[in-house]
Amino acid sequence: MQIVDRGGTLVTVLRPTATGSLESAWVRIPDGSWLGIEPRATREAPWGWSDRLWHAAEPPANGWQGVRLTLFEALDWARIDRIPVLGEPARLPLGGGTAVLNLIAARAAEQGAGPLAYRGPYPTEQLFLALLESFRYEPDVTDPLATFMAGGLSWRPAPSERLFVGDDLYVQLRERVEKVVWRGITYYRPGWQGVVRHAPRRIVDAPDGVRCGLWALARPLEDALLLRADGGLDAILAGEPAPSPSQPVPAGVWAGVAAVVAARGAAQLAPFVESVARAFSLEWGPVARDLVQIGRGRVRISGRLRDALAAGLAAAPAAADRAALGLAAIVEMAALVGDALRARAQAEIVELGKTELPPSLSGPAASGARGGAERARDITAGVEALLADLAG
Repeated sequence: MQIVDRGGTLVTVLRPTATGSLESAWVRIPDGSWLGIEPRATREAPWGWSDRLWHAAEPPANGWQGVRLTLFEALDWARIDRIPVLGEPARLPLGGGTAVLNLIAARAAEQGAGPLAYRGPYPTEQLFLALLESFRYEPDVTDPLATFMAGGLSWRPAPSERLFVGDDLYVQLRERVEKVVWRGITYYRPGWQGVVRHAPRRIVDAPDGVRCGLWALARPLEDALLLRADGGLDAILAGEPAPSPSQPVPAGVWAGVAAVVAARGAAQLAPFVESVARAFSLEWGPVARDLVQIGRGRVRISGRLRDALAAGLAAAPAAADRAALGLAAIVEMAALVGDALRARAQAEIVELGKTELPPSLSGPAASGARGGAERARDITAGVEALLADLAG
């Protein structure tokens, strides 16, 4: 069975079994490559039977080819009854996890499934946001993220329409344009089912269409794309940044950023986030079409954010207002690097589990754990260091 988008691009290849389950499935992801699902591929996982994920340039005619990525808890694809646990999310390419979740949601919706539960470890903010793309949470609560982390949410299937516009533009719709991936940069709506998500790469409605661009400190910095309401491309708006040298940022600023990332994620993951963050330093510099660039041992934050912060500080002479802006900038940086640090932290947990005691019994989670008061001090010191850096 082949499924194409409204423009005729092949997006899904399914090989069903006689009982209505799956022999195999392949889904196209935003960069044009494919993820394959091999049902019940192995029992060698902590939860028993597992489906395997593959990555390939094209779906094969028969059998399996490409790179084996990771495993997730095996599903009965003829009667989906839960959201599975994924083994190593950090190994998935951009948009891979949400593409698989959308397939699960689409199959569950076709089957008339009710709300599905997730009962796996580490119910992180990253997973919560990924689930919002293809499901709607229940019940309606005032703090859905906290309720999710406590195991109190279920998820009703609400799959998105996936549209591939040319070779480097992917659009996701559900009554309106909700997500766009262009040349590896992902743009989101700031509001999803009443949840206000931090969206430095943002989609907004405008009089001339749907605009995708960069935002920071509650203001637009640069527009990248102009789309039509149906997801079609009208114009490319982004230019290349002017060349300029990078500038180091004080280490205390990076410590404050890492503390924010750690504090906003699952408590079990926090010490691993801080551990992996120690391998990086922070700098200002030019970044093409984005606000952050993460390389080996360094994180570069776009000079556009520094300029916006400097302009805000110049208009805010009161010390309290300047401190509030400094804190907002630290939080902006944490949002920019959070997914990358959490992915590396999850990978560190997986590696630790291969060689040592479980993370709850050894490693930084037990021996070097830090509390909220220590992280608060790091954040405060980070704000002071950032303000001093810009004053200099």
